[in-house]
Formats: sequence, structure tokens, C-alpha cells
Amino acid sequence: MTSADVNRATREANENPVVEYGARAGFAVLGLLHLLIGWIALRVAWGGGGGNADQGGALRSLAGNTGGAVVLWIGVAGFALLALWSITEAVLSRGETSDRLKHVAKGVTYGFFAVSTFRIVALGSGGNSEQQTQDVTQRLMGSPGGQVLVGIVGLVILGIAGYHVYKGWKKKFLEDLQQHPGTWIVRAGRIGYIAKGAALAIVGFFFLIAAWQSDPDDAKGLDGALKSLKDMAFGPYILTVVALGIAAYGVYSIGRARYAKL
Repeated sequence: MTSADVNRATREANENPVVEYGARAGFAVLGLLHLLIGWIALRVAWGGGGGNADQGGALRSLAGNTGGAVVLWIGVAGFALLALWSITEAVLSRGETSDRLKHVAKGVTYGFFAVSTFRIVALGSGGNSEQQTQDVTQRLMGSPGGQVLVGIVGLVILGIAGYHVYKGWKKKFLEDLQQHPGTWIVRAGRIGYIAKGAALAIVGFFFLIAAWQSDPDDAKGLDGALKSLKDMAFGPYILTVVALGIAAYGVYSIGRARYAKL
């Protein structure tokens, strides 16, 4: 097979209507998951329990009922097709190398979403996200230069967090859409990106603490980061604001399912 054949096959996959509609379904399911994460975090803020305030907790809450399981199967397909679209877009892109790398990173992320969703809905497994975060941190700590590696992970997460805040504040997310989605989706996107950035900044901060203290137990994922807010002064109110912001990102993602530039 020649490079021209590979390029043609890649373009056909990228422009296939099944890939497009599946990817849009993936955005919709991602939006639903963020709405659930926001709801779980809101319940945690006011002592209502609710489980893990992260993607794993949202997935497990959906998997517990028949209708939710159907949504998750749609999510598996949608995330897989989003991953396929992102990777093919990276291959076909004539833009800067940084743009291609962003598409590759998104493809890997959506692929991870597809696998984790499949594990929960099909196998009933998925583990505890906080324990998984600490296990990964412990393995990094055990490698040569482990503390430095964990510190680098923390800095990378902080960089991603900062980009989310910037993207929300400057409304750069509109560049991902094929047309203006309406004022309410723009507001939801702006609030949502900033809130996600704030939550990720807390995650990155805990990784830096773990590196400084050389203690993997100090590392926290999204669930641990959000729950840590509750212990602060005015914690329930702060966590409520972040929870509503994450829910706003869910609203934006559902709007993105219709308006995404695919």
C-alpha cells in the first residue's frame, strides 16, 4: 500500500458520516458525564454523599440502571470514533506541529475514555480512581528520578489547567465550533472551561505536594481534589461554585455535539 493509498483511506475515515455522527454522540455523552460529576460534587458539598466526583463515579452511577447502560454503550462507540477522528485529523492536518500534537493528545484521551467506559459497562470493573492515581504516582516514585517525574506531571497538569482557564476566558473554544452556538452555550462554555481549569489546578498542586514530600498518598485525582475543597473555609460554597461550573461544561459539551467542527 502506497502513502497515497494510506492518505486516501485516512481521509475517507475522517470524513465518513458514521465517524462524524458517532463523534457528536461522544460529545453528548461527555456532556452528560460532566453534568453527573457536577451533581455528585454538589451532593458532596452539602453532605449528601454521592460517590466519586469524577468520570469513573459518573460512569458507575450510569451503569447501575438499564437506560444508563445503553447511554454508556453509545459513549463507548462515540469516544472511540472521537479518538479515530482526532488521530486522522492529526494525520491530515497541514497546520503547525503543535496543532497536530493537540489532535493526537485528544485522540489518546478519547481512546482512554472509550476503554474505561467499556471496562465499567461490559466488565463491571474500573477500580477506584484515587487509588489508581496513587498507584501510578507510587510507580513513578520508584523509578530513577521519581520525585522529579512526579513534579513534572504536576507542572504539566498545571499547564493544562492554565490553558483551560485561558481558553474559557478568551472564548477560544468557539474556534472548535462550525458556527456561533448561541449566547447560553457560549456562557456555559466560558464558565465550564474556567471551572475545569480550576479543578485541574488543584490536581496539579497535589502532585507537586506528593513530589515535594516524596509521598504518593498526597497525589489526588479529580475526586480527591474536589472533596479537598469541602475542608477549606467556606468549603461547601467554594465546592458548589466549582460543581456548577463543571455542570456548565457539561451543558457546553452537549451543545458542542451539534455545533462541533468535524
